[in-house]
Amino acid sequence: MSKETEQLKQWVAESSYIVFFGGAGVSTESGIPDFRSVDGLYHQKYAFSPETILSHSFFMKKPEEFFRFYHDKMIYPDAKPNACHKKLAELERAGKLKAVITQNIDGLHQAAGSKEVLELHGTIHRNHCMLCGKGYGLETVQKAKGVPYCDCGGIIKPDVVLYEEGLDESVLRRAVDHIRAADLLIVGGTSLSVYPAAGLIQYFRGSRLVLINKSPTAYDGEAALLIPEKIGEVFSTL
Repeated sequence: MSKETEQLKQWVAESSYIVFFGGAGVSTESGIPDFRSVDGLYHQKYAFSPETILSHSFFMKKPEEFFRFYHDKMIYPDAKPNACHKKLAELERAGKLKAVITQNIDGLHQAAGSKEVLELHGTIHRNHCMLCGKGYGLETVQKAKGVPYCDCGGIIKPDVVLYEEGLDESVLRRAVDHIRAADLLIVGGTSLSVYPAAGLIQYFRGSRLVLINKSPTAYDGEAALLIPEKIGEVFSTL
């Protein structure tokens, strides 16, 4: 165990209001790739960038192409919670962790047993008809060939926040409240480059900001502790 991880373990033991803020790096260790990483596959299969496809305007103009990408790259129903997800749920049950704030849409924190999960960018597990508002689970979208349609004829849209769409204000308020109250804020698996989500870190009033990420972030200079290691490996030692 590194000295940084030893320090984190001590701070976890001493803290009573821990908040975790996580991004794509939390789920990559469960086999869910970060769609922003360029592996050449997108250029071979898609005529547009992932950021373009996952925009509101693209969804409205080309739903068939959107759902082709969505099925291929955004839904991983066989993914399982990893050591990070499990430890966070354990810390919540122990009364130490008060909230998980996530940029991920995969639902793995809930699958691990976490209860207070604030999904900044929504989730693949909720979907709704754009015409009548009827709700649908993930299975309906998975089974659909191409664009999923409601019984009323409307398109079923995943409850994920696309580019050009705003974040849920109530979720943002709860996230800010938790971050302000935290005595230990652990940020992991995110480069903190996607706004407005990344800007939430600025509401932290404590002195113990921990960043766990293999690559540098814009907030490294503000962290009390930097751990450039795999997040699952770090949490498995806590």
